[in-house]
Amino acid sequence: MQIGTSVSFTAQLSNTGNKTLRIISKSEQGSAFSFGNFPLPVKINPGASIQLPLVFKPTAKGYTSGTFTLTSNDPSSPLNMHVQGTGLYPNSPQLGVTPASLNFGNVTVGSSASLQGTLTASNAAVTISSDQSTSSEFALLGLSLPVTIPAGQSISFTIQFTPNASGGASGKAGFVSNAANSPTVEQLSGTGVAQGSHSVGLSWNPGDGNAVGYNVYRGTASGGPYGEINTSLDASTNYTDSTVVSGATYYYATTEVNAQGQESGYSNVVKAVIPSP
Repeated sequence: MQIGTSVSFTAQLSNTGNKTLRIISKSEQGSAFSFGNFPLPVKINPGASIQLPLVFKPTAKGYTSGTFTLTSNDPSSPLNMHVQGTGLYPNSPQLGVTPASLNFGNVTVGSSASLQGTLTASNAAVTISSDQSTSSEFALLGLSLPVTIPAGQSISFTIQFTPNASGGASGKAGFVSNAANSPTVEQLSGTGVAQGSHSVGLSWNPGDGNAVGYNVYRGTASGGPYGEINTSLDASTNYTDSTVVSGATYYYATTEVNAQGQESGYSNVVKAVIPSP
């Protein structure tokens, strides 16, 4: 990152327990690193996730590291997150990737889901010579290498997630180039869901454009109560529920979550009747 300029990135915080998680204090070490807008205290319900905004602003050339610390009611508190970055002189060629992370949400084992990202060259032209994914479940598509991106211009790429088994999956997509910040890395995550005899496919339109992700809720009555069924915040606007039972009737609603972890009210409720058997 150029000296004197800043970049924002996010870390996903998930409550994997069965009690409400309360984050009560925060601190950072390393002059180049700071928290974004993250007012405390913060409450995370069981099974829910929020985004933690972080900022990197180097003040000197070269490698630097830091630590973000969160204190909560978790018995293993505090949580320490170690980060690193490199300060660069102005006008060094750089390759940026947006978004900084891609979360595919739930995908049925044996099927695939795709999300797009963007690579942008700044200060000077950047030539990408190779790319690689650290996991066989995430495939890089859409780039014919080598490719040169003129300064100030962008190209798109596609990541395809094909889970091999049930459970969470994670990986990284790396782009090697002549940029000073090479390799440029995209964080990847998703969850494989076992294929059942029936499933319900959901899709929705984004709301005000401020959402960083969505939660999906399900109930067995039109007026609720509804329980959250996604294991982590879903970055896409579609979801497949493969845990339905034959002959049952379900009601679904979604909510939006912004970068500050604030969650909207329920969307319109939709009904799904599962065939029997």
